[in-house]
Amino acid sequence: MLKKIFIVRHCEAQGQPSESQLTEKGSKQAEYLVDFFSNAKIDRIISSPFLRAIQSVEPLSEKTNIKIEIDERLSERSLSTTDLHDWYEKLKATFIDMELKFEGGESSQEAMDRIVNVVEEVFKSGTDNTVIVSHGNIISLLLKNYNSDFDFECWKNLSNPDVFQINFINNEVFLDRIWEEDKVIKILYIL
Repeated sequence: MLKKIFIVRHCEAQGQPSESQLTEKGSKQAEYLVDFFSNAKIDRIISSPFLRAIQSVEPLSEKTNIKIEIDERLSERSLSTTDLHDWYEKLKATFIDMELKFEGGESSQEAMDRIVNVVEEVFKSGTDNTVIVSHGNIISLLLKNYNSDFDFECWKNLSNPDVFQINFINNEVFLDRIWEEDKVIKILYIL
């Protein structure tokens, strides 16, 4: 039996807080996601509760008439509750030491377990084709779970939006990046 999960990183947003909205370009990207998924059969859409994630799949939800399910476990990973002036280096270190934690934050392993639980539940569900929309850091940890070579450099190379397809075939997981950023940029420029 084949199950597909499309992992979507949200479109371009105005900021990092949970209430940050999409930019004008991000709204166009969200509209493009409808075209991007036009040939895919979708049964279910699950989103992070962050506004930018929800707004990224609202047009797809409206087009497919599939209600967006909100799952708190898809929220972006909290690196720390304090302002880290060297957050970039600290984030890089968490890709090496999966148990490393900063004040008020969660380790990479904790965040990974959270999003992997969502994906594993979807694999076990009766749904065949699911779209999950979330955030760059936690998506990177999900991808690292299925491909240990996915590292900090891979995180840096993610785009907004970005789309990966996870196939679950006969108890094996196959992972592919299916987003073609260059093609999308040309299309958005024409719009």
